[in-house]
Amino acid sequence: MLADVRAQLGRALFHRVAGPNGPVTRARIHGTPGPRWFGPDRPIRVVHGDASMFIGGIGALLLQSLHPRAMAAVAAHSGYRGDPWGRLQRTSTFLAVTTYGTAEDAQGAVDHVRAIHERIRGTTSDGLDYHAADPHLLGWVHAAETDSFLRAHARYGARPLDGAGYDAYVADTARVAEALGVIDPPRDRRALAERLAAYRPELRAASDARAAARFLLLRPPLPLAARPFYAGLAANGVALLPSWARTMLWLPRLPVVEDVTVRPAGHVLTRTIRWAMSPPPYARAVIE
Repeated sequence: MLADVRAQLGRALFHRVAGPNGPVTRARIHGTPGPRWFGPDRPIRVVHGDASMFIGGIGALLLQSLHPRAMAAVAAHSGYRGDPWGRLQRTSTFLAVTTYGTAEDAQGAVDHVRAIHERIRGTTSDGLDYHAADPHLLGWVHAAETDSFLRAHARYGARPLDGAGYDAYVADTARVAEALGVIDPPRDRRALAERLAAYRPELRAASDARAAARFLLLRPPLPLAARPFYAGLAANGVALLPSWARTMLWLPRLPVVEDVTVRPAGHVLTRTIRWAMSPPPYARAVIE
């Protein structure tokens, strides 16, 4: 009975994240022979293969939304409201291919994304021009994502890394960021913190950011039975945000509630996801 519950939960989670073609895509990513961008011992494989990514991904979306030009591009062109699961599946597949796939497939995924970015242009409601291929905007998206994934893994990862390991993780992500068009991405935690601080004067919670936060936190496209589970993940995604980002998004910190209920719930949820989504033997052998 327990094995059946585990299998059903694992399939449901994997379907949400990877889509209907997930099993085939996973087999191709892990089973295709050839050189990879990252070897089996690289920190990026540890971080991106952990259940903490469920929390880190929510935190990353909230943090990324604070750049008005970047968020305007997402709101106008990504389809995150009309097809949120499709967007999640495309993002998770890109992360999987660039982290675990062959170098040829990783470069192909990057080339595909760059071609899409090149076509996305527009103007914000305040009259600011944006272009998704702008290295400056790409740099913000990359820094916010890397910081969020790192924070989530340090708090909820099954095997947290030491300081040198997380510096190496930032350096690994820089490899992908450069391929996408980011100029001089940060390569350790100190440089990452400095880069985030450098963007601060440009950030604010514009209407698009507040709408995205309401969608992510209050109106997720999920059946009622799944919403308590998601609410726990979302609360932990909020708790990961830097205090200044929470202030911008009007998400106050409640220290007692977060320390007594939110963080413990985050540990339970990530352990449950990890238990349900144990990779098949061939994937485990490649990852480890």
